[in-house]
Amino acid sequence: MKKPMAMALLAAGTLLPVCTAVAQSENGVPTQAIVTIMGKDKEVPPSVRQEDIRVQVNGKQSDITDWTPLKGDRAGLELVILIDGSARTSLGRTLDDIKHFVQSLPPTTKVGIAYMEYGRAAFTAPLTADHAQALKGLRLPSGNPGSNASPYFCLSDLAKHWPSKDQDVRREVVMITDGVDRYNLRFDPSNPYVQSAIKDSLRAGLVVHSIYWLDQGFVDRSMYQTNAGQSLLSIVTQATGGYSYWQGTGNPVSLQPFLEDLGRRLENQYELGFIAHSKGKPEIANLKIKVNVPGAKVDSPGQVSVAPGGAALN
Repeated sequence: MKKPMAMALLAAGTLLPVCTAVAQSENGVPTQAIVTIMGKDKEVPPSVRQEDIRVQVNGKQSDITDWTPLKGDRAGLELVILIDGSARTSLGRTLDDIKHFVQSLPPTTKVGIAYMEYGRAAFTAPLTADHAQALKGLRLPSGNPGSNASPYFCLSDLAKHWPSKDQDVRREVVMITDGVDRYNLRFDPSNPYVQSAIKDSLRAGLVVHSIYWLDQGFVDRSMYQTNAGQSLLSIVTQATGGYSYWQGTGNPVSLQPFLEDLGRRLENQYELGFIAHSKGKPEIANLKIKVNVPGAKVDSPGQVSVAPGGAALN
């Protein structure tokens, strides 16, 4: 289970998106993942070279083909802030935190604001590098209990209908929700809706982060559902290379520490290219990345979409 760094919060996460393979070679499928390198606490991240990295796909060692810092002409990012339509309207006190975060993003980042509504991600405007324009759509959620249907339905919808065809930039999502799935209220790591959301996100190359915020409704108030929701969100973020933030079982006073930490992560990401051993058909494979550099804190996806020849994953 992942917890935040700031305000006496513990952190344990994984950040970075996983892109589908684009071609097949003799030894396997060229594949990419986004890796985040952080230093201890707020120290400057240590230097990491390609030779410091080891990659395994489904337990088999993989050859590394690329290690590129995502800066300068490679800094492109598409970021969607996906807010639960069922969230308690006390979220309004954090809207300024979200505004300051968006305003602090570099011009190489396109931003979209979307709300979880009845199983879909409803955008307020197209993705745009005009951050002031993007923020015009930021508003209080409706706060109607259950109006999201399920946060995992909404994430799948977003992954299937990502509002851009640009394959040369990172795609990242920040879900603000309590993670409770009203269609499967018990904690179940194999929850089919959660697993479908992971699969769809991996296919679309999304890195999913989450910030815990309670929803309206009686169901969302129980300690069991709080723990279940936080754990399910952690499963999604770990699989896709994202990071989960929460503060105990209640709502944080401010989102600023979380968003500042996320901003640092976005500034310290790399594209890792490697060869994934293929079974000859599309699959979701387990991914393990190890960096042999003292003081380096590594966030990487736990799974990867491997699609020989760019084939679709069923």
